[in-house]
Amino acid sequence: MALFRSGLLVLTTPLASLAPRLAPILTSAARLVNRTLYVHLQPGMSLEGPAQPQSSPVQATFEVLDFITHLYADAGMHTNLDIRILLTNIQTKSTFLPPPASSVQNLAHPPEVVLTDFQTLDGSQYNPVKQQLERYATSCYSCSPQLSSVLLYPNYEHGELPVEPRDDPLPSTIRPSYPMARSPKKPMRGYRRGALGGTFDRLHNAHKVLLSVACVLAQEQLVVGVADKDLLKSKLLPELLQPYAERVEHLSEFLVDIKPSLTFDIIPLLDPYGPAGSDPSLEFLVVSEETYRGGMAVNRFRLENGLEELALYQIQLLKDLNHKENEEDKVSSSSLRQRMLGTLLRPPHRPEVPPGLYVIGLTGISGSGKSSISQRLKGLGAFVIDSDKLGHRAYAPGGPAYQPVVETFGTDILHKDGTINRKILGSRVFGNKKQLKMLTDIMWPIIAKLAREEMDLAVTEGKHVCVIEAAVLLEAGWQNMVHEVWTVVIPETEAVRRIVERDGLSEAAAQSRLQSQMSGQQFVDQSHVVLSTLWEPQVTQRQVEEAWALLQKRIC
Repeated sequence: MALFRSGLLVLTTPLASLAPRLAPILTSAARLVNRTLYVHLQPGMSLEGPAQPQSSPVQATFEVLDFITHLYADAGMHTNLDIRILLTNIQTKSTFLPPPASSVQNLAHPPEVVLTDFQTLDGSQYNPVKQQLERYATSCYSCSPQLSSVLLYPNYEHGELPVEPRDDPLPSTIRPSYPMARSPKKPMRGYRRGALGGTFDRLHNAHKVLLSVACVLAQEQLVVGVADKDLLKSKLLPELLQPYAERVEHLSEFLVDIKPSLTFDIIPLLDPYGPAGSDPSLEFLVVSEETYRGGMAVNRFRLENGLEELALYQIQLLKDLNHKENEEDKVSSSSLRQRMLGTLLRPPHRPEVPPGLYVIGLTGISGSGKSSISQRLKGLGAFVIDSDKLGHRAYAPGGPAYQPVVETFGTDILHKDGTINRKILGSRVFGNKKQLKMLTDIMWPIIAKLAREEMDLAVTEGKHVCVIEAAVLLEAGWQNMVHEVWTVVIPETEAVRRIVERDGLSEAAAQSRLQSQMSGQQFVDQSHVVLSTLWEPQVTQRQVEEAWALLQKRIC
C-alpha cells in the first residue's frame, strides 16, 4: 500500500541502460507513492562520493526526448499516478539565454519522499547515501519538511540487466520536418518561441509527451492553444469534457511544474490555425501523428500570408495497451471519457422514498435510447416506471388529469369517443410557453403522485431498485424524488436520424423537437451517471451491466 501522496524519483543510471529497467522501477515507486510522482533525470550521478552531488545540465538530444516518451508510455500501467518529468536541467544547444541561476524550484505538490534507482553494492538502505539523496533533492526542489528517502531495488524479472549502455537506441518517437540526420546523440537546437494546441481534456501521458517536447525546445515562451466552443462539437461524448477553465488550470499547473523558467501563454483555440497561423514571432510547432496534416496546413496558410514556415516536430502516438473493443488503440481523452460511462460522477441525493428502495431517474434527449436502457435495467432486476404510461393513465377518462385538462383547454381537444386527442393538445401548447405551463402545472404533480404509488408497489413486490424513465425528469423537478439521475447521451445528429426513422418526422421537425428540450450538456450537468447507446447493442449491454454492478456496490 502506498505510503506517500507525492514523491521525487531521481534517476541516475545512464539512459540507454535505464530504459529496460524503467517498468520495474516505476512499479516499485508506485508501491510507495499514490498521487504525484516527479521524475528528475541525472544520469551518471553518484551518491557515494565524499562531495555533495550537484544538479548538472543534461544535454537535450533525440535520445533524451525518446526516453521521456518511453517513460510516459511505461507510466500508463500506473493510472493512479500523475507522473511529471522535470525539465529544468535538460537544456538545448542554444545561446539565447544565460544559464539559470541556481535556486530551489517550487513544486505544486512538495515531495514527501525521494526515491532513486541508485544502488549500493550490498543492496542496503545505507544511511550516508540516503542523506546525500535527501540533501540533493532539497537543493533542487521544494520538498516536505519531513522528507523521507528510499533506495529502490526493483525486482527485475529477467535476471541481472546489463549496466553497459545498449548498442541499439530507443525507438524513434520524434520526427522533425526539416531535413537532417537524426542522430540519437545529436544536440537539439532551441527556439525562442513555439506553439502547440489540443483539447487537453483529462491531461494524460500522451499530452505530457507533446508538452514536454515543446517545453524542451522553447527557451523563452510557449503558446498553448486549448480547443474550445466550435472545435469541441465533433468530439466523442463532448458532454463529459472538462470545462475550459478546469482544463487550463490542470495544464498550467503541469507546465509550471516541469519548466517554470518559461512564459506560458495559454489561450482558447477557436479555429484550426490559432495563433500558429498568424503570429510572426513563432518558430516551431509540435504536432502528433494525427495532427501533422494540420501542421502542414498551418505552414501553407503562413506562406500564403507572407510569414515564414514553422519547424514542425511530429510526435508518435502512445499506444493504449488496455483499450477495449470500442475504444481507440492510442492513449486518448476520448477513451477516458468512454470509461466514465456508468460510473458515479457526484454524490447521490437523499430523497424521501419508501424505506429499502433505491430510486434512479433515467432521462435524456428524445431519441437517446432511454427505453432501451430501462429495459436492460429491468432485465437486471429493476422495477421500471414509465412516466409516459403514467401520463396516458392520467389523461384517460376518469383519470386524475382528465377533468382539469378538459376544463383548461376546452372540449375541442377531445376525440368523438371523449378521450383526449394528445396530438391536438400537443399542437396547442407547442411553442406557446404560457399554454405549456398551464398543462405542465396540471400534469407534473399528478404524474409524480402516480410514480410514488408505483414505488410503493415496487416495495410490495420485493424490489430494491426502482427506475423512473422520464424525458422531463429535470424540468419537472422530479430529481428531488430520486437518489441518482442517470442520463443517456448521443450526438444530436444521431438523435435526429433516430427520430426521423422512429416517428416518421422530417429532419426539420426532429431538430425542432430537440431544440425545445434541454441540451445533452444541461442534462449531464445535473446527472450522477451518464450512459450512451451510440455503439452496438452488446456494447450498450456491457455498459449497463457495469453500471448496475457499481450501483449494487453503492447500495449494499
